Amino acid sequence: MNPDQTQTVSDLTSVLIVDDHDLVRRGLAALIEADPQLEICGNAADVDTAMELVRQTSPKLIIVDISLKASNGLDLIKRVHAHDEDIKMLVSSMHDEMIHAERALKAGANGYIHKEVAAEKVLEAIHSVLEGNVYLSERMEKHVLQNLSKNNGEVESDMSRLSDRELEVFEMIGRGMKTREIADSLHLSVKTVDTYRDTIKKKLTLDSGAELVCRAVRWVVEEGG
Repeated sequence: MNPDQTQTVSDLTSVLIVDDHDLVRRGLAALIEADPQLEICGNAADVDTAMELVRQTSPKLIIVDISLKASNGLDLIKRVHAHDEDIKMLVSSMHDEMIHAERALKAGANGYIHKEVAAEKVLEAIHSVLEGNVYLSERMEKHVLQNLSKNNGEVESDMSRLSDRELEVFEMIGRGMKTREIADSLHLSVKTVDTYRDTIKKKLTLDSGAELVCRAVRWVVEEGG
């Protein structure tokens, strides 16, 4: 390898992929490695492994899904942002951006893209975020602008009333997880999860645990996650 080749390799932008589906990680890796400006520095399926790789490799960009093993992408985004604000983060998810994109941006992400978009859009999003821009779909950009222009007195949507943790518990309920399973997964007590369930029911004006489960299952199915 000559000096010019060494310089080219060292100038590549490192990307960490965090997704709990192996096929998705492989697909993104193949797409990214085909770009002469990018290289993969690692991949992970959960938050703890991802944070270890962040410390080891110091990636320039992290591509992360919302749903991860034993946690979610919002938690990772917050932890990475607290660790190093210079690391760019792009969310790539099947979840509805109308519900999750603003939460992701508030947590510290730099963009949000749906997994069903074409490959060239993914690369466009990656380079846009690396250039310091916030990347959103045209639909989401309009939604954000509309929200900014709203009067403070307008009623917010049901789902936006839930905190990030409440939304995480709600999704787990919709995936059929029992209270003990949710508690173990999130490292919380059963009592704390029960408190979250009660709070969610109040915020969504649901009268019973059965209604909560039905609403959560329907939401997960509609989300396609």
